[in-house]
Amino acid sequence: MADIQNNAVSLEGKKIMWVEDDNFLSGLIGKKLGNEKAILFHAANGEDALAMVAKEMPDVLLLDILLPGMSGLQVLQKVKSNPATKDVPVLLLSNLGQKADIDKGAQLGAEKFLIKATLSLDEIIKEVKRVIAKK
Repeated sequence: MADIQNNAVSLEGKKIMWVEDDNFLSGLIGKKLGNEKAILFHAANGEDALAMVAKEMPDVLLLDILLPGMSGLQVLQKVKSNPATKDVPVLLLSNLGQKADIDKGAQLGAEKFLIKATLSLDEIIKEVKRVIAKK
């Protein structure tokens, strides 16, 4: 039943931000979200991500863990500790499924930890819709 509800959720006009330093994957995510008519914001590193989150206040933040400079977990900690951005839902993305990272992400307030290698883009979109439906 939840899948039916998630598929009925529209991303049109929703602000979706993703932080991904892999240009190929970033392009795929952007195209898929663009097909959903979402308003898109992208950053390739943690510093840019923090500035953009504070400015744009996305409805959902897709956040890679392995980033140049500041890690995704550091970005998550800063987003969740800032009173202005603490309510922005964050989905962590990583090719690594290490329990320590998953636990740390949950402890810092991530909605869910998604392992890129095991998910299709459609499944990532489904998770974004699940988060939007909860808001």
